[in-house]
Formats: sequence, C-alpha cells, structure tokens
Amino acid sequence: MSVRLLGAGDIRSLAAELDVTPTKRLGQNFVVDANTVRKIVQAARVEAGERVVEVGPGLGSLTLAILETGAAVTAVEIDHRLAERLPRTASERGVPDGALTVVDADAMRVTDLPGDPTVLVANLPYNVSVPVLLHLLETFPHIDRGVVMVQSEVGERLAATPGGKVYGAPSAKAAWYGPWRLAGTVSRQVFWPVPNVDSVLVGFRRDAEPRGTEDERRRTFRIVDAAFQQRRKMLRQALSAELGGSAAASDLLESAGVAPTARGESLGIDDFLRIARAL
Repeated sequence: MSVRLLGAGDIRSLAAELDVTPTKRLGQNFVVDANTVRKIVQAARVEAGERVVEVGPGLGSLTLAILETGAAVTAVEIDHRLAERLPRTASERGVPDGALTVVDADAMRVTDLPGDPTVLVANLPYNVSVPVLLHLLETFPHIDRGVVMVQSEVGERLAATPGGKVYGAPSAKAAWYGPWRLAGTVSRQVFWPVPNVDSVLVGFRRDAEPRGTEDERRRTFRIVDAAFQQRRKMLRQALSAELGGSAAASDLLESAGVAPTARGESLGIDDFLRIARAL
C-alpha cells in the first residue's frame, strides 16, 4: 500500500480535531503543499531502508513524504497532542507498522534516538533552529548528513564562509562538523499560517573524521563566541578576556599562526581550532 500525503484540507481538519493553533512560541508553521515536502526529501536524497530523524513533525506532512520513500523515521515532537496523534495519522495514510517511531520530547533535551538515524530531515522551528542543529550534531555522531528548512537569514548564515557579512558564530560552529550548502528556496505560500519571513533549505554532510576532541570543540566554541561578541574589534582585543589580556592574546595568536590584528569574521573553523590548541 502506498503512502498518501496530506493536503491543505487534511492538515486543517487534523488541526481542528486536535484543537491545535500554530503558535509563535513553538515556532510552528505547518507545510500544506505536497510538492514542497517531496522537494525537501529529494534534496536530502533519502533512500529506502535508511533511518531518518525528523524534528518538529507537527501534523505529519513532511513525515509522510519521508516515509513514502521506504525510509524509517524517528520523529521528535515537543507538543504532546501532535506526538500522540502522529502514529495514527501515519497508519491511516498507509505507513507500514514499525516504520515510524515518535519521541515525545524537547529536541534540545534528547540524548537518545531510537534506531540510530543517519539522516536529519526537518522543518525546524525558526526560533531554535541553530541550537537544535548544534545539539543534534554534537550528541549524535551517527547523523552524517541532512537537509533542514530554516529562516532564510539563518540558512545563509549557516552556509556562509569566512569574510562575508553574514559569517558569524553559527557559521563557524556549524563548520566544525562539515561543509554546508544552500539547497533551495521555499515559498511563504506553502505554509499555514503564512510566515512573515522567507525560508531556505540548507544541506550538510559530516566530515568523515572528527575535527578534534570534545574538549577541543568546547574550547574552540568559547573562542568563537568571544571573537564574534565583539566582531568589529581585532582579535587581540576581542579575545583579551579569554586569553589573559591583549599582550598575552597577541603572543598566543601569533603562536597559532593567526594575525593579532585580524578579526573573527576572517577566520575559518580550523583557525579557531589552532588558537584553542595553542592554549
């Protein structure tokens, strides 16, 4: 039996049944267009037999599109009503038993994902998209690639490279795990309710080998945060509190092969890692 996707009418009916009104607090905007959810799944190159983790499945429109490929899904949903209804929706739409596992939890607090998924596909809540991504990549090393839909401004920042105006702490931290790319745009009109911001798809692939140890990652991220909290300042000033004064910062930066007069926006993640190692 083939999986039947949700249309706009189906989604509104489900929402009415559950007395669910999309809320800004949870960053909920439900996708009501079948072509869009298929586009997301195709961009992620999901294949039959893979295990996918989805964050914020909502009423299940993207979930069903992933399951349509023959992949299995572990869906993490913070709204108890939605988490409880999703398995029944999947069953009613032709999803075979065992293909969907729902975790009723806050994605920022999840430390176990049944099935050890290797692919992340999600329409991420706008207000927590970067923290959720970084938490998942840090906590679950078996997630090796994915495509997520986020606010345009956030997606451009995640995919930015050093030297650009939008390059910042999220760009550097995301790059710790591997390369990121913009993978498409999404019309506002495919959402209910229609958001007042544009959305993009962002894809990533984890590097085959870890960039450094967990301790090195924590130190590197501290330096990244310090560098971008005062991004207009030279690094010897921006990092002076972290590195024991501007003179000490200058010496350490030079020993790491980084110019003390450089600014954080010019450094890639490997430059920040060299500073952390010099500590």
